[in-house]
Amino acid sequence: MPEAARDLLRALPRLEDNPFVFVSLEKRKNGDGLSNMAMLKLLKDDMGYKDKATVHGFRSSFKTWAAEATAYPHELSEIAIAHYPNDKTVSAYQRTDLLEKRAPMMQDWAAFLAGEAGDAA
Repeated sequence: MPEAARDLLRALPRLEDNPFVFVSLEKRKNGDGLSNMAMLKLLKDDMGYKDKATVHGFRSSFKTWAAEATAYPHELSEIAIAHYPNDKTVSAYQRTDLLEKRAPMMQDWAAFLAGEAGDAA
């Protein structure tokens, strides 16, 4: 895992015995995971990216970079954005998240975002 990502995750608020990485701190949902609209709200309202960026755009940027600038297998970038095989037979036998194989790809993505990109795998 990229060091910058590790630092960010360590700085997040946590609730004891809560399985979620991103925890809602709203009183009505305290302790639940974030809703699918939370990132969009963050982008639009809190970060000032209304009409400039979308959550889908972040995923699209990653997929485009992985396809055009690296030699990582398509399967790794798909799993990195939580796209798992729809085929029930494939899903029955492929029960891994390929985390160890994805780690170098994510390190290269972090370097690219930080402007430190060299030749990606």
